Amino acid sequence: MRFIVGTPEPGKPNAIFLVQGDRAFNLTQAHPGIGHDLMRLITDPALLARIRAEGMGQPTLPVTAIQPALPVAHPGKVICLGLNYVDHVKEGGYEIPTYPALFIRTLSSLMPAGAPMIRPACSERLDYEAELMVLIGRGGRHIDEARALDHVFGYTVFNDGSIRDYQRKTHQWTPGKNFDATGAIGPVVVTPDELPPGATGLRIQTRVGAEILQDANTADMMWSVARTIATLSEYTTLEPGDMIAMGTPPGVGHARTPPRWLRPGEVVEVEIEGIGICASPVHDEVRAPLQTAPKTPATAH
Repeated sequence: MRFIVGTPEPGKPNAIFLVQGDRAFNLTQAHPGIGHDLMRLITDPALLARIRAEGMGQPTLPVTAIQPALPVAHPGKVICLGLNYVDHVKEGGYEIPTYPALFIRTLSSLMPAGAPMIRPACSERLDYEAELMVLIGRGGRHIDEARALDHVFGYTVFNDGSIRDYQRKTHQWTPGKNFDATGAIGPVVVTPDELPPGATGLRIQTRVGAEILQDANTADMMWSVARTIATLSEYTTLEPGDMIAMGTPPGVGHARTPPRWLRPGEVVEVEIEGIGICASPVHDEVRAPLQTAPKTPATAH
């Protein structure tokens, strides 16, 4: 199954849509209580099975009419792998890791596909990173790798927009990976039955117009989805709705000569075969004018 969370009417509450081809069916309208993001479907396998059996009903609307939202409005954890493709490790000048490089994304750094990716006022070094993203369905700790894929609810597309000079300011990558509205997710979430096991063997690309910036295959990941879930669950309890970003292939902007940064006015597209396209227009940050306290009139004595 394929899902999009969003709304066809700006300003109206989000809904869950079941997608078939270029049409979408409003599940939130058809199933009262299902909610406004995927969490109810993630945590209620019986409801998911019923929707699978019922399929799409009428009426439907074009997928293009939906303004996407995050598939999970408030994920508990968004864990990202930093170095998961050998050629990307090499282009960044790192040693091949024996344990995945991990960092956390905050909610304010994320935005849905279609929303602007913001180049901050303090830097022009906004880079792109095409990534497979995993949505955890069944949680757990100390998950065995052989059964780890049973814990996956679905897969989506992620663009891990990175501010490279801030990423290099510290040995920890937190600043460069957490600027507001730099991590684009979605719009489609695909359940595992529609993809190869672990979403392996899928072409993954980044494009700006006709310019192909990254072009690789998820089969090239050093840590598979199953191995990653098992590894992460050694130190943390994975919970329903958690998201895992699986790292980017080679071709990122900072490794090019000269560097290829994203510029306002461009639309950057990340596509993963069998899942879809995450497109983001690039905008400059608009800084709010400084607010000053009103002057207090002088008091006569």
